[in-house]
Amino acid sequence: MASLTFAAGLQIDNDKDGLTTPKKALTNTKGPTVAELDEIELPDYGYFSTSSDNRQRNSTDISPEGPTTPTPAVTGYQTPKTPGELEAVTLPTPRHNQHQHVAGIVPSWSYPAMNKYRVLAACLIYLGNGMNDSAPGALIPYMEAYYHIGYAIVSLIWVSNAVGFILAAFCTEILAQRIGRARALMTSEVVMVSGFVITACAPPFPGVVVAYFLVGFGYALNLALNNVFCANLANSTVILGAAHGSYGIGGILGPIVATSLVSAGVLWSRFFVIMIGIRVVCFFFAGWSFWNYEKEGVSQFANSLQQLASRQAASDLGDPTKLQLLRRALKNKTTIIGALFIFAYQGAEVSESGWFISYLLEYRNGSPAKVGYVTSGFWAGITVGRFTLTHLAHRVGEKRFVYAMGAGVILFQILSWQIPDVIGDSVAVAILGLLLGPVYPCAATVFTKLLPGNLQTMAIGFISSAGSSGGAVTPNLYWFLCHHARKLGGSAEDCEEEGISP
Repeated sequence: MASLTFAAGLQIDNDKDGLTTPKKALTNTKGPTVAELDEIELPDYGYFSTSSDNRQRNSTDISPEGPTTPTPAVTGYQTPKTPGELEAVTLPTPRHNQHQHVAGIVPSWSYPAMNKYRVLAACLIYLGNGMNDSAPGALIPYMEAYYHIGYAIVSLIWVSNAVGFILAAFCTEILAQRIGRARALMTSEVVMVSGFVITACAPPFPGVVVAYFLVGFGYALNLALNNVFCANLANSTVILGAAHGSYGIGGILGPIVATSLVSAGVLWSRFFVIMIGIRVVCFFFAGWSFWNYEKEGVSQFANSLQQLASRQAASDLGDPTKLQLLRRALKNKTTIIGALFIFAYQGAEVSESGWFISYLLEYRNGSPAKVGYVTSGFWAGITVGRFTLTHLAHRVGEKRFVYAMGAGVILFQILSWQIPDVIGDSVAVAILGLLLGPVYPCAATVFTKLLPGNLQTMAIGFISSAGSSGGAVTPNLYWFLCHHARKLGGSAEDCEEEGISP
């Protein structure tokens, strides 16, 4: 068609003498008329066009001599310099087996403007979660005395908590898509408040088990949603470090507040009245900050890119249903490895936080009114590590950093078992927390980057549920090995020497 444009400006001069000399083309100085220009049809070089007609017209250059060799497509955004180059430019038409390269705007702490409040809301939610996880360690001796139960029975609260986490993994993505992120976060807070109300009333122990199931369900919802939100921001490792550092602050406050209340003669269950107040504030703050999240330009652009990627995948694999997405998330290698990793991580974290106090009471003759603060030292180490060491992780690389921190954690875990002194054990556990703290934010950043956008929330939910399961299984595994030491060929004294509380 480009050649026809040039032909419109030529005029054929017939030889009047009838000679056989070739006809020559004379240039029309007036050029083509407006009517002639209007009749010219230009081909559609739309980048996202997939019609067969466009591909056929792009494949050849039509000229008076007929079809010629296809003109090579000019890649990139090169500025044509001459009319010949301008006519030679042909934008490539994507096919289903080709990757489309697009550029997106990465949201950050300050863009859009509401993101700073959303990060703060996530930090407040994590602070409440930290108090929820750390307080039972200080309250376990009082719960056992109140209900006249032992380790095996009281550990059911972690089992029911893990069941709530696992169930929430199937619901998080559905809730977020159907009612929006703001309402999903508000729903999680309502469920958690319901569980805390039950516990605050000091019901029979089966009621406490049910309450922890509700708390685990709501906890898993807000954890998956906030992890995905923070991990998709610019400089996500530092932001996740700050968010999970807030979790560490809650871990410090939980044992201090709980120990202070029960030491003053207040019933252990009244601690959860404070938790109710914190979750109510989280309900309103999260709802306000995330209310128009899906309607913002950056979020809409990100959703459009995700929908484009989903359509490209659907062209090859078919449009996936929710069940198919669930299967893909469970079969994804990142989901499986991440679940195993967080299972081990949170198993170690909960064991230190919830059960190391019992170890100090049984085998280091610690005082219940004092060793409760050891857990606060552990969470102080986690908090400092997440606020400070995550900056180092961003520079040296998350993978190397996690390896180094893991080696340090193993070293100080062994020292906490071998030092025959409460003060020495407390210092070792605090340093252990310092090294253990930044591991979770680094891992969450890596997992989110490796997961496809349409699987992130669902997969992170399963990874989080695996972590909660680790927190329930690992302490009980310690108890089981010691309780059955004689059947395994050992003795209870052997368990004491290994630093495991029966």
